[in-house]
Amino acid sequence: VQLQAFGGGLVQPGGSLRLSCAVSGLGPDNFAIGWFRQAPGKGREGVSCIRSSDGSTYHVGSVKGRFTISRDNAKNTVYLQMNSLKPEDTAVYYCAADIGADGCYMFDLEYDYWGQGTLVTVSS
Repeated sequence: VQLQAFGGGLVQPGGSLRLSCAVSGLGPDNFAIGWFRQAPGKGREGVSCIRSSDGSTYHVGSVKGRFTISRDNAKNTVYLQMNSLKPEDTAVYYCAADIGADGCYMFDLEYDYWGQGTLVTVSS
């Protein structure tokens, strides 16, 4: 299983970015794809998750209403649309796969495979 995250960059406060996570090698088992982030000097934080079985999603409270996770099954890609970005959203963002997931769990130890990070910087 391989995941590749991209789409980060520098954006002004209030701006938008869309991150993409290209996924390959997944089998028929249920899985969940999660987005996590790690700000400088802080621990890794779960942000959003989407389940393969029914497309249900979860967003952590600090991003609810601003971030939206979605998927394109034909392209094997999961997206994280980030709107109304704030300086505190600055972090390296990672996508990860939880194989055999029966729900969306925002605990990094649940996840089996990780992509490389993509840096998001929100600054004027």
